[in-house]
Amino acid sequence: MSEVTVVPPSTAVLVSGGSRGLGLAIVTDLLDAGLKVAAFARTVTPELTKLAEENPARVYVGSVDVTDEKAAQAFVREAEKVLGPIDGLVNNAAIGQDSLHVHTSADQISKIIETNLTAPLVLTRFVVRRMLAQGVRGRIVNVTSICAQRGYPGLVAYSATKGGMDAATRSLARELGGRVLANAVAPGFFASEMSAVLGQTQLDAIVRRTPTGHLTEPDEVVPVVRMLLCDNTNINGQVLVIDGAASI
Repeated sequence: MSEVTVVPPSTAVLVSGGSRGLGLAIVTDLLDAGLKVAAFARTVTPELTKLAEENPARVYVGSVDVTDEKAAQAFVREAEKVLGPIDGLVNNAAIGQDSLHVHTSADQISKIIETNLTAPLVLTRFVVRRMLAQGVRGRIVNVTSICAQRGYPGLVAYSATKGGMDAATRSLARELGGRVLANAVAPGFFASEMSAVLGQTQLDAIVRRTPTGHLTEPDEVVPVVRMLLCDNTNINGQVLVIDGAASI
């Protein structure tokens, strides 16, 4: 079997959940790096709209619920008409959890799993099939969480979905045989709405045991995402933890 030479993506990256927080930071960073970006979210924020207006030839945005398979696929097709073939995918869209498992309804558990695990796997399947059909040697970056590797109260279903994406990342890397590189980034807790479930006491405890002395910032994650998308590395099937060594 001949060796596969992996070529870094040329320009176009799809980012799910790109309207705020880490997703918006990723979109902004990739634009600054000269890439084209297609970004969708359930709600397109003014910040994302502004980026699209300022970069009409390099940004394509839309309001799409990642769990709506047909809408997500239609968005990808339209984005490729504007930007060209998608050769990078960042699975960032997710919803959080703010209840102990015994208090979380079956419907809410199903919604968390559908949004955080099923939908990105379905989207990845669609995008990878297009990459392979078009001869694109692309990149996948799954945004998971330190919750997949450590236990936290109130985040059982959320952690399960992120652990599932970590496992899927490793299997995708094996399955795709180097034609598409698949990796994940697992950030520590941000000072965000999603981490608010832990409460200030637990967040303070996390900070105290973090050698770098602070919660994770989006600006500390985006360079790693960019590297996995753009640099000619041999990194494949890995989950890169970005938490200041809090989890060690």
